[in-house]
Amino acid sequence: MIRKFEKNDIDRVAELWLETNICAHDFISEMYWKDNFDRVKELFVQAEIYVYEDAHDIQGFVGLDGNYIAGIFVSEKMQSGGIGRQLLDYVKSIRKSLSLKVYRKNIRAVKFYQREKFQIQNEGTDADTGEKEYLMTWRSEEHSG
Repeated sequence: MIRKFEKNDIDRVAELWLETNICAHDFISEMYWKDNFDRVKELFVQAEIYVYEDAHDIQGFVGLDGNYIAGIFVSEKMQSGGIGRQLLDYVKSIRKSLSLKVYRKNIRAVKFYQREKFQIQNEGTDADTGEKEYLMTWRSEEHSG
């Protein structure tokens, strides 16, 4: 089930954010994520977040800032099970267009977004990590005229 984030979800969502970033970005120091953990956790309370919850726990979430996807995070043990796609489909249903940035070295994520009809608009460099990243965008077909 996908639902809006509630304040008491904060610890699980922050834990998923840290676990997923460390796992997906082995080309960035683990300390980078740990050093930013408290600041990001504070931002979650003000963000527009939707969580995917099964019978046991929150297994994933998506964060939005307007039409910008700040990230989709799915528990490592639940990845490749369709949760990320369900979260993405959900935000596509409430937005006419979306954009996001993804690290070029995160090939799995780049391919996922391309499969989901996102297109690479340009390549830049993340100022915080120095890593190359793509700006990718999606537009609803019914609104692309």
